[in-house]
Amino acid sequence: MTGTVMTDVPDISVEWYRDIVDFADGTPQPVHWFATHFTEGAVLLLGVLLLLAAATRLLGGDIRGRALALAAPVSVLMAYGGSEGLKDLVAEDRPCRRPADLVIVAAHCPPAGDWSFPSNHATMAGALAAATLLLHRRIGLVAVPLALLAALSRTFIGVHYPHDVAAGLLLGALVGTLLTPLAARPLAEALRWRVRRAARRPLTHPARR
Repeated sequence: MTGTVMTDVPDISVEWYRDIVDFADGTPQPVHWFATHFTEGAVLLLGVLLLLAAATRLLGGDIRGRALALAAPVSVLMAYGGSEGLKDLVAEDRPCRRPADLVIVAAHCPPAGDWSFPSNHATMAGALAAATLLLHRRIGLVAVPLALLAALSRTFIGVHYPHDVAAGLLLGALVGTLLTPLAARPLAEALRWRVRRAARRPLTHPARR
């Protein structure tokens, strides 16, 4: 499914984009290199934080905590799927493909058809941070600013407008916060059923000699 290319980008978002990119363009080349690699690696770092938070619930939590840990990846995947659907529906072109907004910070501009709104990276970052915060508050407090930096970096290197990353963060945070507990409910019931079944299982004794 492919929508009609959206040409009307909010003026304030275009202005902020140009301000951010102009600032980025004036930074040293090592900063460009770091920003380009950080924007790709930040989501992986957030994934590691989510795994750490989930491990604390799986290894030392109650049934609800273990269910939340199992449901968290589901909510992240659902957030990503939602952002992909919105991309095709809105079909907003990337700023780095518009001559008026051309950027030179990014190593490359995504190909035509890889739409801009909302940012997949920002959506994933928001969902991962929200799910991590639900599972473990301290680890989540590390994940939240990392998610904000991950989203900002997408505009810093010029591949997204600010409203793209803001919408992605909001979408991911909402899905991660709301869907994780909902998905955890049937998982918790399944875990409780498994515990009850194990409790009813007759004990086996070794044969006496």
